[in-house]
Amino acid sequence: MMNTTRAVRVGLSALGIAALVVTAGCSTRGATGGGGGGSAAPAATSAAQVKVALVPGGAHPYFQPWRTAGDQAKTDLGLGGVTFDETGQWDQAKQNAALNSLAAQGYNAMGIFGVSPTDINSTFSDLKSKGITVASLGSCPAGDVDQASFCLSTEVQQAAEKAAQAAITAMGGQGVLVHLTGNNVDSNTQRRIAGVKQAIDATGGKVRLLTTITDIDTDLQTAQKAVSDLLSAQGGQINGIVSTAYNPAVAAAAAVKASKLPIKDVAIDDDPTILAGIRDGSVSATVAQNPAGQAYVGTWALTKLVTGQCSVATPGVAIDSGSFVVDSKNVASYDTERQAKTKALLEQFQNTVLRCKAQ
Repeated sequence: MMNTTRAVRVGLSALGIAALVVTAGCSTRGATGGGGGGSAAPAATSAAQVKVALVPGGAHPYFQPWRTAGDQAKTDLGLGGVTFDETGQWDQAKQNAALNSLAAQGYNAMGIFGVSPTDINSTFSDLKSKGITVASLGSCPAGDVDQASFCLSTEVQQAAEKAAQAAITAMGGQGVLVHLTGNNVDSNTQRRIAGVKQAIDATGGKVRLLTTITDIDTDLQTAQKAVSDLLSAQGGQINGIVSTAYNPAVAAAAAVKASKLPIKDVAIDDDPTILAGIRDGSVSATVAQNPAGQAYVGTWALTKLVTGQCSVATPGVAIDSGSFVVDSKNVASYDTERQAKTKALLEQFQNTVLRCKAQ
């Protein structure tokens, strides 16, 4: 992984989100709190008894805003505890062990990015049997069923299509495009591939996909080698590169600039390297996501569920946390749009995603 992480600008209180937050304090725990059986977590009757664990699949720059947003939510909501645990090492068995350890420490709510989208539902079910309230954050399980209370994640196919459309526009609507992305077996990667294909298909043959390179988001060094090999072998054929995973995006931004090849580069996320590239013109655009909003709103909703103030209107519902095209026109102001989306998400949860008791 990268040694440096991007600056995190949560800005939640400045947007008036803190004013929307009503401290949870109901009398009983709702049925969506996680079910019975097993070693049940103690019921919470106030926010001070809620302990939230935010658990990505492993270490990755994308998740660093979860830490900051979780701390902000702890302060705003008066929670008993919030922890950020990235010790899963991108291994589902190791993530399960970390989750079980957190449960034993009294964490009664968890926002989880599952390592294995095909297997994570069994993990969710096991945690629910222990009385723990679970949300899937940043990634929904594969298929149509989510055993978590809700999923709050980027609509990744839509975000990838936006990125590919931006690349195609920068290419003048025609030419040869390369797609750089993450783990091939991840259902999110397959959705991203579908989104890029959809954008290419809409050109009616004017844009051709040269290759899709997967499995290069493990760390920055892996991505750098893949991009270097690509440009060395086929750089002269390429008109555009679209990246839909963090490390490939950073690697491509640096490599395309250094190569001086006339390649239009569109990235994902807002690493400082990418934002600097947009400012100097070496990167055409990026698609920013909303990890801070996932963690803050997810923690707020988990608190409401654990304390029994609210239940989920449609258990397992998936909500898009937002994606935003950033280019030279809005690179200085895009975070305002992202903060506004977080505020709107909180209102959406209050008004439609959850059913809450009258205060």
